[in-house]
Amino acid sequence: MQPTNWNRRRFLQTSGLAAGALATGFPFPTARASESGASKKITIESVNSNFEREPLIRPFGFKGGFMTEIWQSAAWMKSASGIEKIGLCTQNVLWSDAAVFSANSESGGNALMYAMTEYALRLLKGRSFENPVSLLEEILEEVYAYGVKISGNSRLRKTFALNALVGVDNAAWLLYAAENGFSTFDEMIPAAFRPALSHRHTTVASIPLMAYNIPVTEIVQAVRDGYFFMKIKIGQPGTQEEMLQKDMARISEIHKAIGDFRTPHTQSGKLPYYFDANGRYEKKETLLRLIDHTRKIGAFEQIAIIEEPFPEEVETDVSDIPVRLASDESAHTDADALTRIQMGYRAIALKAIAKTLSMTLKIAHVAKQKGVPCFCADLTVNPILVDWNKNVAARLDPFPGLGTGLLETNGHQNYRNWKTMESYHPFSDAAWRQTVDGVFNLDSDYYRKSGGILAESSHYQAMFLK
Repeated sequence: MQPTNWNRRRFLQTSGLAAGALATGFPFPTARASESGASKKITIESVNSNFEREPLIRPFGFKGGFMTEIWQSAAWMKSASGIEKIGLCTQNVLWSDAAVFSANSESGGNALMYAMTEYALRLLKGRSFENPVSLLEEILEEVYAYGVKISGNSRLRKTFALNALVGVDNAAWLLYAAENGFSTFDEMIPAAFRPALSHRHTTVASIPLMAYNIPVTEIVQAVRDGYFFMKIKIGQPGTQEEMLQKDMARISEIHKAIGDFRTPHTQSGKLPYYFDANGRYEKKETLLRLIDHTRKIGAFEQIAIIEEPFPEEVETDVSDIPVRLASDESAHTDADALTRIQMGYRAIALKAIAKTLSMTLKIAHVAKQKGVPCFCADLTVNPILVDWNKNVAARLDPFPGLGTGLLETNGHQNYRNWKTMESYHPFSDAAWRQTVDGVFNLDSDYYRKSGGILAESSHYQAMFLK
């Protein structure tokens, strides 16, 4: 989504762009080979793809819908020099475009996204590139246009295309690292984007997800297990009034159960609340009624974030809302992130595992320039992609009030075969993969191995054996 007419002039002034530069949709620095010390041109000689269907423990509800399985796709690339790499993607049609999810069967929506992945790989066969960020810029609009065509949805959300491109982008990054001799995540990040990823946290908060149908008893148990920063889905199914009443009742029940617990991880000692509405609140007045309810029950002071309360087409100033609002789906690109910041959003949810690492670097760059904190949200991804996301969360500036990074990860709560999926990780037994007392402990071994994302997974390699 390009900046709309009402803020186009302000966007241009703030970003320092000439009007013609806006046509690309990528106004901020791209990764030049010279900035990262790399100059090698990489040619993609061969491509392939495959996918697996992973069932969920129970229907996973948000945005008024429910998923029962999640497709894990893999993009394989071979360079002209003979290096082969596999990039992974967890597809989430409901998150990336709820209209596509509702217009098709669950498998049909997944098939559309997978077709876009396959189309992107066909575009890249025989193409040369010097860095993955520029490569994404070259194909994103064409892949998006293909998605519009095959979905029959002229208003297809850009995140649908970005989600489809995650595995493709990851494979490009792995080729880029291997071809240029980069052995760590830090080495492969171009210099232009390193200021936004300059920290090295020793701990990152592990955020579980509490969907509509998670019993409060499980939320209480999570707190007792050491989790202190939990993502709670609001915006339940029904009319706006029905949704509001359900959300107020849900928050009251949760606050009554865990409001008195204490944690050493926050400045206040209280548990922070992170509410995610996934764009279900159609009017500001409805959200303010919910916030007023939290005041009445004594929960207001514990609200750290309300994420994506409004549909993205609701373009209104939110600076008067008395809690920190975060943009997620509506920040498709770096240009969109700047638009949301100008509207008054005071946090950005980064999803390297949903919008590609390349686009995430651009968004993080914007947020860093504007002094807006970021954190990493999940897409219920597989264990290896958790560490792609963790590499970003581990390097972001500390989140206000916490002094550490934030990483949502909820796969262990939702996948029926999570333990088996963990075995696909090249360092499945590493201590830095485990949540202990609500945090991931990241030591020198973690940073040296970059969470294992540059290592090979025998399981995913086997998917492409002839």
